[in-house]
Amino acid sequence: MWEELYEAHYKELLAYAAHMSGSKELAQDLVQEAFVKALMNGQTVEDLSPSKQRAWLYRTLKNLFFDRCRRAVLENEYTQSRRSEYIEDPGIQRVENAMLLQSIPPQDRAIFQLRYFDGYSAEEISHMMNLPPGTVRSKLSRCRKVLKQNLE
Repeated sequence: MWEELYEAHYKELLAYAAHMSGSKELAQDLVQEAFVKALMNGQTVEDLSPSKQRAWLYRTLKNLFFDRCRRAVLENEYTQSRRSEYIEDPGIQRVENAMLLQSIPPQDRAIFQLRYFDGYSAEEISHMMNLPPGTVRSKLSRCRKVLKQNLE
């Protein structure tokens, strides 16, 4: 079963992870971790139908990616707090963030702020803004892409 699962989903998970992370090496690590998690949760995964196994792998991969992002943010914050010679005014950071967010269209900016600053889920935002959840997720993806390009 495990070989079939791996053969059936490895390439598509790798493509998804590479698109999400922007790095082939990170994508390979994430896919590997997702399959290790599947092995660790073997009974749960085995009890699922093939389509639910695929969904479980995608969700696990996405969660692993977000965990890495959160960890990177926390590590960066810790590193920044340890630098005694470099103390930045938090007001400047807020202004820089606001300027960066201005590159996103107003409705998309509102969705982005609701999701990442206020903590609402895509489903909650879809109800608030009367949009399908898929549209909210695609707008969030587009916002992340624009912000990433602007930061580079």
